[in-house]
Amino acid sequence: NCQKTMTDSKTSGLPEADPSDWPEAWLIPDEVEDQYALNKLEPNVPVSVEDLKKIGISYWKMDAESYEYPTKSVPWDPKDAMDPKLNQLRDDRGYSYADIITVHPDHLPDFENKLKAFFEEHIHDAEEIRYILGGSGFFDVRDQEDKWVRVHIKKGDLMTLPEGIYHRFTCDDKHLIHAMRLFKGVPVWTPFNRPCDDHESRKKYVESFPPVTEGKQLQEAA
Repeated sequence: NCQKTMTDSKTSGLPEADPSDWPEAWLIPDEVEDQYALNKLEPNVPVSVEDLKKIGISYWKMDAESYEYPTKSVPWDPKDAMDPKLNQLRDDRGYSYADIITVHPDHLPDFENKLKAFFEEHIHDAEEIRYILGGSGFFDVRDQEDKWVRVHIKKGDLMTLPEGIYHRFTCDDKHLIHAMRLFKGVPVWTPFNRPCDDHESRKKYVESFPPVTEGKQLQEAA
């Protein structure tokens, strides 16, 4: 299914979170021994909210404390949302499908192998939306220099990854994340593992968020 083109992103009327509310992000090595660890460089190299936005990441801080959600519901009707902020985001961005999952050894059969699969670098041919209802974990995304950026997502974080971005996901060392997945239209979770540079969604992403070459970096620094 490499012919599907990137859908036009619909701007939400709900303002994104203040920079101070965004999750912490930092560079990590190309290879890691323990995917559940922080894996910060020595010294740590933080990544700014501005740099996350440059690669297409969007983020909203939600109220996950005041509303109850099931441990698992596949599907879960987003029209059942009681949170007015979530309702507005749903309507603004056209999310018509949702499900709720819990990634934990007690709730996800074959936990270790599933997490290894989630940690394979891949793209999707649609925007990826995750609302963290409990627990915590990491989204790793490639920046414009093709370096890994680790974003530490926790309860109350709602983050979107643009169609075509190279990324991967894992729990952190607590091995628990309770999350809502939202989707426009019929949900398709198919991953296309790297390399997939000829995939239409990847080409569209590169057009929208062009990589920064070493020559361009030197020119900008001059």
